Amino acid sequence: MARRARRRKNGHAGTIVAAVALGLLSVAMLAGFGWMWSRSGKGQIDTSTNCPLDGPTSLTAVLVDATDPISTTTMADLRNEFRKTIGRVEPGGYMRIYTLNSEPGDLTVMFDGCNPGDGSTVDSWTNNPVRRQKKWEGAFGDPLNKLPDQIPNAASASQSPIMAGIQQIKLSLFDSSLAKQGRAKRLVVASDMIEHTALYSQYRSGLDYQKYVNSAADRTYGTSLDGVDVTILYIDRAKKPFQSLDHAEFWTQWVQSHHGEFQKLVGLEGLN
Repeated sequence: MARRARRRKNGHAGTIVAAVALGLLSVAMLAGFGWMWSRSGKGQIDTSTNCPLDGPTSLTAVLVDATDPISTTTMADLRNEFRKTIGRVEPGGYMRIYTLNSEPGDLTVMFDGCNPGDGSTVDSWTNNPVRRQKKWEGAFGDPLNKLPDQIPNAASASQSPIMAGIQQIKLSLFDSSLAKQGRAKRLVVASDMIEHTALYSQYRSGLDYQKYVNSAADRTYGTSLDGVDVTILYIDRAKKPFQSLDHAEFWTQWVQSHHGEFQKLVGLEGLN
């Protein structure tokens, strides 16, 4: 009888060990599923926009002034700076590239889309790195690598409405549904920055800021740049009635007066 009792006791102990092991396995499986679920949304993008499901992480607008010709040297440097700007757009960041035309507010969109991130930016447990790499190359990497060579370089236009172009970018992009609270907004302007329209012309008025404020251009093209970081890629021209340093000060004041954050002015190489 004693031996039978010991057998039952040992069998009972084995059942307990098996139950504990099964319980631990269940906990591990639940933890694994929980981990997978917590990561399932990370790296996922909207297939129609290539943006994160909760919207772009940042907005970058590039405005290229196509209203006057650019020398070979300056164009080469502009392409270099252009590629640097592209490289700063992080995965999930949205980029739109425009060219400025002679009609105020008339912009041509050269590129429009999010950086989906290449294959190295996604988790292989929840995404397909090879598929993401192909998407990045087709939708972002390849088009933007080719774009600098497609920057227009035409003859001089009748007007250079830079302020109106900036206003249009603010209204159509920085105030759009793509803009999310607290996320970066960046504006890069590649131009000689010589504003020239029927309402106000720096060729006629020079750089007296008060003359600009008193003009109809301030009321017509004025816009809020609140929360926007502004960088100028400056194209220098030999025939302008003022010094480049004074010109930079004018635009610094213009950006700050419109509540933007003036980051820097990069002087492009070459004289035009």
